[in-house]
Amino acid sequence: MNNKSRNILLVMLVAAILPALASGEYKKNDNAAIARGIKIFTSAFKELNTYYVDTIDVEKSIENALGYMLGSLDPYTEYYPEREEETLRAITTGEYGGVGSYIQKRDSVVIFSEPQIGTPSANAGIKAGDNILKIDTVNVTGYSTEQVSAMLKGTPKTTITVTVKRPYVTDSIKTFTLIRDKIRVNPVPYYGVKRGNIGYINVSTFNERTGSAVKEALEVLKANPAVESIALDLRGNTGGLLEEAVKVVGLFVPKGTEVLQTRGRQTTDTKVYKTTQKPIDTKIPLFVLVDGNSASASEIVAGALQDLDRAVIVGSRSFGKGLVQTTRPLPYKGLLKVTIAKYYIPSGRLIQEIDYSQRDADGKAKRVADSLTNVFHTAHGREVRDGGGITPDLKIKSDSVNRLLYNIYVGNWAYDYAIKYCNTHDSVAAPADFKVTDEMFADFKATIAPDKFNYDKVCELGLDRLRQVAEIEGYANDSVKAQFDVLAKMLKHDLNHDLDHNRDAISDMIADVVMRRFYYEPGRVEYTLNSDKCLNEVEKTMSTPGEYRRILALDGDTRSTEKKKK
Repeated sequence: MNNKSRNILLVMLVAAILPALASGEYKKNDNAAIARGIKIFTSAFKELNTYYVDTIDVEKSIENALGYMLGSLDPYTEYYPEREEETLRAITTGEYGGVGSYIQKRDSVVIFSEPQIGTPSANAGIKAGDNILKIDTVNVTGYSTEQVSAMLKGTPKTTITVTVKRPYVTDSIKTFTLIRDKIRVNPVPYYGVKRGNIGYINVSTFNERTGSAVKEALEVLKANPAVESIALDLRGNTGGLLEEAVKVVGLFVPKGTEVLQTRGRQTTDTKVYKTTQKPIDTKIPLFVLVDGNSASASEIVAGALQDLDRAVIVGSRSFGKGLVQTTRPLPYKGLLKVTIAKYYIPSGRLIQEIDYSQRDADGKAKRVADSLTNVFHTAHGREVRDGGGITPDLKIKSDSVNRLLYNIYVGNWAYDYAIKYCNTHDSVAAPADFKVTDEMFADFKATIAPDKFNYDKVCELGLDRLRQVAEIEGYANDSVKAQFDVLAKMLKHDLNHDLDHNRDAISDMIADVVMRRFYYEPGRVEYTLNSDKCLNEVEKTMSTPGEYRRILALDGDTRSTEKKKK
């Protein structure tokens, strides 16, 4: 079906059914409005299917209409047809049947981008960067990642043969026979003692195993007499199961502590979540690391521990998702993931940043302005605000990304060099010791072809614009033009200089791939901690007498003190 016909269909179907289901216009008689909307929807679709000039893909059109309707509510309310049920289950449970590797599309070929440690793909010898040519007897060149993923996944204990082309090696065509297995996503890919006395735990997701995995890591670290504090790293963790977030909080606060309330459309929909387990440690200094990609369940953990004055939050402001979803069964084994509530953490605040019920003239949902947020108080009286995620107690400025770094990343220049390096070296230094040497960096620079590598040269662009403004406003006399020419020579970009200027960031891109290749995700995480700014701040805070207690107001309720002064 062409784009024009699809657009016509979507407009008619959504216009018919959305008002009945989503607006307040029919609140007085919802059942009648729903019946009316469904009748219009059905009739319109039958007419289109009978009389429209082109053949209509019925299943795809209905899914498009449903997706459009749900997408107009919020990004988290989604429809999963039967064929995608396994995807949703894998997200929530952290388990699926397959070979255990991330894949991505490069040009016309799908590649193994990251085999996971201990899985069939890694155990068989498949490496990052391997181009997938055939699966069993099927040539998959030109296939999408979705098609290749569906072929790689399957029932555990079944056999699959994969033929790949390995770049930068002599005997490049290799065939592997793999036995699919139940792949369990490890929610704690790495934990260990860092900087001599910091017990570090990396939490990548909140699936059904997160609570127990964090507990196991915490018990191991607590048994080490060197550990004086805990750093719970939730950076990049987009969330998952609410119940697992409550379990993680419960490791650090007394049993029976309220973590959050969820409130639905009706007053009777309020539900209170309290910790139900005996904690591991309610006293050890605790730090939670967050960033702009820490969302949902991650924000429940960080926000609750901040509100309870149980942890110092370190990093940059979190994503701001204060909505709760659940799944509802639909006919023909479909599932509806639907937003049913908002959650409120112990201080009473809602950290949702975007109000999807309020939209501008273009239909774009509005963000809650910082000036419109409200003040709440932690257990010891510290001021915190609602809206816009969790604001850290110790703010760390994020590294800036310029156009050169962006183009190196999206153009896979660092990735491709790292794959070349990995395929020509049998081993590398351990994550704690690995460094991109001068020789490696020079070798990387030599792989960049200036005629193929384009990036915005900001100084030159800025100077060109200034020339134009000077011309327009009448200041471009001969003297000014001469000065512009001098500046142009001084500010002319040199690729070699620009690469050297961004060496640290580029080296991290290269090291990221090398560590994943030789040491998998645990090695990558460990490498990043060598010069981690958030961990530096944890170390600094712990080495400053009384600083941790001062931040959390542990030696006095600031709100009570203010009341006494009055």
